[in-house]
Amino acid sequence: MKQATTVQEQIEKLKERGLILDIGEAKATEILNDIGYFRLGFYCFPFEKNYPNKGYRTHEYKEGSKFSDVVNLYYLDVDLRNVLSRYINRIEINFRTTIIYRASNQYKKCNTWFINPAVMEKKFIDDFDSKLYTDVFRRNPIIKNHHSKYLNDKYAPAWKTLEFFTFGTMVNIYKNLKNRDLKREIAACYNIRNEKIFTNYFNAIVEIRNICAHGKTLFDHTLIRQLKNGPAVSITANNAYKPYSAIQVIVYVLKSISNNRANNMQEEINLIFYRHRKNKAICNIINDCTGYENIF
Repeated sequence: MKQATTVQEQIEKLKERGLILDIGEAKATEILNDIGYFRLGFYCFPFEKNYPNKGYRTHEYKEGSKFSDVVNLYYLDVDLRNVLSRYINRIEINFRTTIIYRASNQYKKCNTWFINPAVMEKKFIDDFDSKLYTDVFRRNPIIKNHHSKYLNDKYAPAWKTLEFFTFGTMVNIYKNLKNRDLKREIAACYNIRNEKIFTNYFNAIVEIRNICAHGKTLFDHTLIRQLKNGPAVSITANNAYKPYSAIQVIVYVLKSISNNRANNMQEEINLIFYRHRKNKAICNIINDCTGYENIF
């Protein structure tokens, strides 16, 4: 069984494995106390000899691997997540608003259409109370106030209820709509004609959003679902699961909301890569992980 180690022991282990502490032990100690040995290990991995083989890691570093490069890769990833978080938030709010407006006006006589079996698939409705409209959810001040005022309402109307659902839940609501014309109408708001491609794109956006929100490693992430070939990106065997393909999807969707914001996001991402353009080790890692050549 592995045991906890001190920062000094971790530094000695890194040196023994061939990582050059080019920033000095004092600074390395500060960084390990700040970021943590385990988290930083995700960014050490691409510098190891047997990368990307995760099945058997010797933890031996390639010749010339430097601690500063590991740290720079870490902060590149942090900066990329921070930029994406801001712009994905714009997409999330817009998408929520679009569904609320479109569906609520489609079903004007039913302000709780999200629980109506004529509107939604049975499985979604069956799980609604236990997974979404829970006692904890009802304690939300807005929802609680609604039920205090309207004692006979089992649910608050869509414009209140859906406001507090997660991005992933909103995508699930879209998927469970029975009205295909309505689904096409919503997808068309984002310049996507096919609802299956729309769902595929938005699943990828939610996945990237969750990575960013929870501080997970993004630069070499493998998407859970293969991206479909569509208007945002041409999919090949090399880029179907790559994060940069998902970023192209995010840019495409954002353009349908605000072309200026999409351009701003692209400029900010390009600037992040530009700052590391002279670091050959990082350039090679990012180009390999993204699925695209010459990203820098």
